[in-house]
Amino acid sequence: MQVFDRRAVRLHRDRAAALLPRVADLLRECAERLVERLDDVVAERRFARALDLGGRGAVAPLLRARGIEVVSVDISPVMAGIAGGGAAVVADEEWLPFAPGSFDLAVASVSLHWVNDLPGCLIQLRQALRPDGLLLASVPVLGTLQSLRDALTEAEAEIAGGVAPRISPFPELRDCAGLLQRAGFALPVVDREDITLGYADALGLLRDLRAAGETNALIRRDRRIPPRGLFGAALARLGGRIEVALRLAMMTAWAPHESQPRPLRPGSGAVDLRDVLGS
Repeated sequence: MQVFDRRAVRLHRDRAAALLPRVADLLRECAERLVERLDDVVAERRFARALDLGGRGAVAPLLRARGIEVVSVDISPVMAGIAGGGAAVVADEEWLPFAPGSFDLAVASVSLHWVNDLPGCLIQLRQALRPDGLLLASVPVLGTLQSLRDALTEAEAEIAGGVAPRISPFPELRDCAGLLQRAGFALPVVDREDITLGYADALGLLRDLRAAGETNALIRRDRRIPPRGLFGAALARLGGRIEVALRLAMMTAWAPHESQPRPLRPGSGAVDLRDVLGS
């Protein structure tokens, strides 16, 4: 199923490259929260070569500061050029051009939510990792930008008598671990982190979305000029100073390896549960 217009995603990223300093702090905050999960990995583990997928200049410097060689990938040639890694590759996340076992770490910070085939992308990431390689990924989940979505929906229904899709659909948190398992990853862990963004006015939020390359890329988006007064009415519903939520599923998983712990075969336990419970 094709939900997103990948050409539009690329064009939005191209345009956003010049505006990126406006949202650099937010992108760095998201990247830091994800990359700090490397600190939870056993001290003896070292990563030599990492794939930075769509990091927009926020991920690669953090990895390089840890002594890790980085290859940065982006669908936008302009964005790839400012990714901040040692090497830059222009490629679509849906068609990664890497040989199996090319990396021992892959990091995708808030960069997979415009991918049509997310399970397929995750499979390619797993294949690009060496056995026992680590994936760190963050994806916006349901509840992100909910106040903006509600305001636009209500205003457009009132003005035009119908609603056009204007904000990307997001997965539910509980679905993310299943996606990792479906892609063949081992030991998946998913938790949620919330970032609350405050704006003096709603126009600031719209400008930041544009600066991050996060404007509407749905295939079924309405390409006509929006109804007169739509955004004014939606912004009025949000009021003056507003707060919006960025809810991120923080995903950690490993490429399978024989050294990893596995559950015991059912029925192979040596202790009777009744003895443990004292019954």
